[in-house]
Parts: sequence; structure tokens; C-alpha cells
Amino acid sequence: MSEYLDRDIAVLAITKHGLDIARVIKRNLKGIKIYSPAKFNDSDNEIVWFTEQTSKIVQNLFKTSRALICIFSLGAVIRLISPHIGDKKTDPAILVIDDKANFVISALSGHLGGANSMAEQIATYFPGAKPVITTAADVNETIAVDLVGREYSWEIENYENITKVSAMMVNEEKIGLFQDAGQKKWYKGKLPNNVSRVEDLKELWAPEFKGGLVISEKVIKDPDILEKAVIYRPKSLVVGVGLHWDTSKNTISEGIKDVMQKNELSLRSIRNISTLQRDRKIGGLHEFSSDYKIPVQMFSKEELASIPVPNPSEIVNKFEGTFSVAESSAILSSQGVLIVPKQKLPPNLTIAVARVRFD
Repeated sequence: MSEYLDRDIAVLAITKHGLDIARVIKRNLKGIKIYSPAKFNDSDNEIVWFTEQTSKIVQNLFKTSRALICIFSLGAVIRLISPHIGDKKTDPAILVIDDKANFVISALSGHLGGANSMAEQIATYFPGAKPVITTAADVNETIAVDLVGREYSWEIENYENITKVSAMMVNEEKIGLFQDAGQKKWYKGKLPNNVSRVEDLKELWAPEFKGGLVISEKVIKDPDILEKAVIYRPKSLVVGVGLHWDTSKNTISEGIKDVMQKNELSLRSIRNISTLQRDRKIGGLHEFSSDYKIPVQMFSKEELASIPVPNPSEIVNKFEGTFSVAESSAILSSQGVLIVPKQKLPPNLTIAVARVRFD
């Protein structure tokens, strides 16, 4: 539910029993805001008492909430939300609870929106309540293709392949798994019988594999693999930068893109930028970080001077007090290995790339 972290979870209760249920949820779950018709107003200032039509309230909450919990019939909920459903990447989680809290139903955005996990959690608040989850991957206890690596902030590069590879997964068709980067323990337990690991990406060409899961920081160009596989980008790279205080955002952006492209590395796999801590903010770097949503980690010159690097520079040491900025900060931040030694780019930019060490 990363798209909705700054939004409330809305609970819509339109009966007296529903209001009691909503209050139980609020006592147990943070970030809850209850909405209920004004006719039930009991002077509880923490509840939004509304006079508008329920359809208007649902329309607004669908757009503004990260999750919407409706305590009334599933059929009514379907009618109310159907005009507003757009895309599973952006739709909020929708849960439906009956008036006696017998069932907690994950109705929409079960995976990406988090409705499945919320349904399981909320069901524990009511004795005898059952979470109702119907997504095929969950009921078949197999890999949820759209959730692979989500807990580690991996990005999916080609969402268009999710539906067909998910269908292959639940239908137990043969799927190849290739991974050369990122956390290895993303799947708990034994892989499903229809999923086989391959050591070489080209093995996915084999006709036995109907689909594929590719977890890599490398740019994938093979059209056959792009057609049959879902590509995941783990946050496995740190880009170290050496720069001047007046280096522009465009210079930084174009420089990083150039180095990543030449080394066939995906921009989506950048975990963070690393550099030297300076006395004043570097405007271009701050703007780049904000625009691309890539955090920056900074180190003192003493910290950087303690890191052995393959390409130390007397000139850098003269001006910065350390023999390296790009290489040393990338190695220090990643706690891993340097895979792209420093590249000097005009006018005032040096870039190096290190691979993150995962335990």
C-alpha cells in the first residue's frame, strides 16, 4: 500500500451494529477514521457524521483513502464502488464486513492494495470472524506474482505481463525463475513444483517454460524474455557521486543515466545515491533526489578516507580531504562491492556504482 501511506483508512458504517464494529476496528488499528450517518450522532467528535448520500461519501473516500472498510452488504458495496474502479495499482483496498462481523471480505485490491492482509488482521478482532480471500494465488498457496519482493521495495518493470504469468502460476504451468540480484529469501519455504530456478537467463528460451520471473538489476533486451516474463528490479545498487556545490540537477540526471545505460544497469534498481557531506546543501542533488524519489546518503570526509578504493586521487584529496568520494561513498553505503569504477563526466561530475550486500 505504498501509494497510500499518507492517507487514512476509512470505515463506513451505516447501521448501529456497524458503528459498534467500526469502533472495535478503530481501537485496534491505527490511522482509522469512521464515517457514519448523522442520524446516529452520539456526540463522538472523532467520528465524521455525514448528511450526504452514501454514494457521495463512497465516491470521495474511494479517491482519498488508502483503504475503505464498508460495514454493510457486499452487493451494495459493489454497486457503490463500481463507477470508480480504475487500476489495481492505484485503487484503494476495499473490505466488506457484515453487520454481525461474521465475515471480513477482501473485495478489491487484495494484493497491491493490501486488502487480503488487512482482512486477515481485522478478522482477529472479532471472535469467530472469518477472513474471506478469493485471490487464486492465496487459495492455491502459490507465488503471488504481483507481490514478489514487495516487502523489499522491488519494482515491477512490466506490469502488462502480470495477469498472464499469474494465470500460468495458478494453473501450474512451467515457470522459470532467474535471479542475479537482490534478497534471496523473498519467498518463504519451498518453491511451488511448477517453478524451477535457472542459472542463465537464456534458459528461459526453452519451450518447456511458458513464463518466467526475472529478478535482476541488468537491462533486459531479449524480446522473447520480455514477452514471457515479469521483470523485477531489486534495490541492489548504490550510485556514488562526486560533484561541486553548483552541479546542476540535469548534469547529475544525464550523467547517472549515461553511466547506467553504458553498463546495462536499470535505473529502477538504484537504492540510493551516496556522496560527501558538505557545509551547504547541493541544490542540484537535492532536486534530483526529490524528482526521482531516490534518497541520498552522505558521509564525512573522515569516513570516506577510511575506505580503500581502486582509483584514489591526489587532486580529490587536496580539495575534499579524502582520496575518493564517488567510489568510497558507494562502497561504504552499499557495504558491498564496486561494479562500476569511477567515471569522470563533464563538467563537474564523477560517478561510481556499487552492488549492495544482502545478508
